Amino acid sequence: MKKIFHLLIVSLCLSFISISAHASQRAVQGWQKIEQGAMIVDVRTPQEYASGHLENAVNFPLAELDRHFAKVDKTHPIVVYCKSGNRSGIAYNFLVEQGFTQVHNGGGLEEMLKAK
Repeated sequence: MKKIFHLLIVSLCLSFISISAHASQRAVQGWQKIEQGAMIVDVRTPQEYASGHLENAVNFPLAELDRHFAKVDKTHPIVVYCKSGNRSGIAYNFLVEQGFTQVHNGGGLEEMLKAK
């Protein structure tokens, strides 16, 4: 029983490490794309955006993406982020479905700031 418990704990720890490694990698890739000229899009609410955001980011709330991206070139590089990476993941999927070809989910704001 101790051995099973130990293996479970080790497995959980490795899962968290793996998630952290993945999360920071997407943020690092996001910064690389931003340095190459990608548009930075914060998909949080205006209130969240007002409390702090990445420099040069535009605020296109998730619920209004269709309106904000109506006139954006679908081949222009875009990095989306939110608070945790969940809403930016939804935004990523939406934009890809709409035909945008260079979209990247940078994850959450804190994640992006730590990776800078």
